[in-house]
Amino acid sequence: MIATDELTKRVIPCLDIKDGRVVKGVNFVNLVDAGDPVSCAVAYEENKADELCFLDITASVDKRDILLHLVEEVANKLFIPFTVGGGIRSLDDVRSVLNRGADKVSINTAAFKRPELLREASEIYGSQCIVCAIDTKYNHERKRHEIYLNGGRTETGREALDWGAEAQEQGAGEILLTSMDKDGTKDGFDINVLKLFTQNLTIPIIASGGAGNPEHMAEAILRGGADAVLAASIFHFGVFSIQETKQTMREMGIKVRL
Repeated sequence: MIATDELTKRVIPCLDIKDGRVVKGVNFVNLVDAGDPVSCAVAYEENKADELCFLDITASVDKRDILLHLVEEVANKLFIPFTVGGGIRSLDDVRSVLNRGADKVSINTAAFKRPELLREASEIYGSQCIVCAIDTKYNHERKRHEIYLNGGRTETGREALDWGAEAQEQGAGEILLTSMDKDGTKDGFDINVLKLFTQNLTIPIIASGGAGNPEHMAEAILRGGADAVLAASIFHFGVFSIQETKQTMREMGIKVRL
């Protein structure tokens, strides 16, 4: 039976971009080519994706600007909401990306280093446009989830929920929560870190890292409390389509847009 008292849950394919191509790896490394960004974006919209996420995964660590021409090319082909992240360091970057056609910006490293950026951007453009991307990894010694920056390359030692709560307070409208431990493994989302965020914060949480099948996506919502699920590998390589994923989720009692 479909739950009618909840908002429709979203399925979001993610295009990780490196050198102008879509790539996918495991645990943030061993990247393989997965296609042309514009072609992938169009195919996902046709397959009933609710939104699309475009992450320039090496822009921050390479200390370069995001590929604005690609943002514009993709945006010109899409009608669904389009989130762009990677290498966004300032209000000027936020403005540039939104002006090129993105509906939302995803800010990770720069927000952690200067949390006021989230507040400044949300005050100008609205919190609905501002996504705080958070990459976490479990520290077995400290027995807690901690924050990593620069595409997962830089350890900070900061407890994950502590930063998530500050990001919400600063004006982030959503959190894109990626488990580095689960990234690309296809063995399911990190339900523990999802519950940590969804049970303690009030803004929507997008689950990322670990999707291997539609049941994993349903589990992230039903057990983890996620408002949306994001995946790359299973969609890029044709393991499952978005439509069949949504059909499975619907059969498991989740309200989705078919």
